[in-house]
Amino acid sequence: MNRTAVLNVVGLTPGLIGAETPFLSRWAAEGTVRPIQGVLPAVTCSVQATYLTGVWPETHGIVGNGWYFRDECEVKFWRQSNRLVQAPKVWEQARAEDTGFTCANLFWWYNMYSSVDVAVTPRPMYPADGRKLPDVYTWPPALRFELQERLGPFPLFEFWGPGTTIRSSQWIARAAMDVERRFAPTLSLVYLPHLDYNLQRLGPDDPAVATDLREIDAVCEELVTFYEERGVTVMLLSEYGITGVTRPVALNRVLREAGLITVREELGRELLDAGACEAFAVADHQVAHVYVNRPERLAEVRALLEAVPGVEAVLDEDGKRAHHLAHDRAGELVAVAEPDAWFSYYYWLDDDRAPDFAPTVDIHRKPGYDPAELFLDPDLRFPRLRMARRLVQKKLGFRYLMDVIPLHGRQVRGSHGRLPDNPAEGPVLVTRQAAYLEALPDTIPATAVQDVILAHLRGRYAPGDPGSGLHRSAGAVS
Repeated sequence: MNRTAVLNVVGLTPGLIGAETPFLSRWAAEGTVRPIQGVLPAVTCSVQATYLTGVWPETHGIVGNGWYFRDECEVKFWRQSNRLVQAPKVWEQARAEDTGFTCANLFWWYNMYSSVDVAVTPRPMYPADGRKLPDVYTWPPALRFELQERLGPFPLFEFWGPGTTIRSSQWIARAAMDVERRFAPTLSLVYLPHLDYNLQRLGPDDPAVATDLREIDAVCEELVTFYEERGVTVMLLSEYGITGVTRPVALNRVLREAGLITVREELGRELLDAGACEAFAVADHQVAHVYVNRPERLAEVRALLEAVPGVEAVLDEDGKRAHHLAHDRAGELVAVAEPDAWFSYYYWLDDDRAPDFAPTVDIHRKPGYDPAELFLDPDLRFPRLRMARRLVQKKLGFRYLMDVIPLHGRQVRGSHGRLPDNPAEGPVLVTRQAAYLEALPDTIPATAVQDVILAHLRGRYAPGDPGSGLHRSAGAVS
């Protein structure tokens, strides 16, 4: 098989490849640039699982970045076990065709306990004293120490949160090059998240995003040049585009005011008691899975949601089937935001009763995605001083809360999750191997991305293969 690297440049769209991405513009001009049909929800875990399995969320089961685990009555986000993905992956198909095939996964999600040969993914340490320490999980295990000895600790606090910078994507790129030198895998999957951050903070039209485009362009130039000099074919893609937004919509507050939300009080704070709720929403950018624990209230909840300003559609069973989202993990209803709106997870009605994790970066406790974690609270007079004080507490061994995050999302200017209205604002695929795309429509079905990866490995595209992504895309909603 032909050795191949797939670079996942999150947030890149056809419209963003231009003057501020000089290398990518030159590189793309020597090949072809194609938009990719969106996945609903257009969020990291769902899109990546679709690309890697060639089937929709209704089959692979990754209905969002998180969902309600009904048997545990808990909302969980950003799980990491690959066993949650309920379909074969591209590397398993390639290995079945070539027993000498190997795969390295650098930071694509659901990377733990998979059947790849080399894995590197973020995995902080959480000592019993309450600290969160930067670290990674790797396979083989010894690679964890070797990489961080050569590259320094993974910059976790610059990977997500108000301190995000290009350094996390640079670290991933350098780790990918280290893995290539050491293992020379047949397929390398490399995740480069940098664009996602300021596109959400500032929105896609802010001039300041030009800096981020130039930064990720430089990382791509280094990686592509490195791989191509070693005879590795490179293809580049993204998961979604970011759309400009102006208003957060708190569906859980609407449901609470209607008497459908139950909370548990702990030390004067309120925690969502999902198992006791009549209905609640798991917010994930511009899509929310709404779980209704009593079927007889389904019509009532749907009517309530459809009347909320900022809600574009509420999908029932027929709607979920039409969007390839009819899986047991999905909510009884799925709400989709209007283009300029996004869904917050907030369920409390008084900020003084908000849970103690709400003003912190805590992606695992929050029962929904919180883009406010990208900001420092503008209402704090000296947020950097508060952070410094908390770091002193940390170093002295005291328990502490890094409570510097706003309890609102008014600063958020970019989001994603709904299907784009214009393909130029959605995900993109770029390759110099234009012949591999000739059999595909102008907009590539998301389920055909697996076949495009296999085409780069095989040196040919085989659209007539049984179960090909082109066949599986039939009936897809664009």
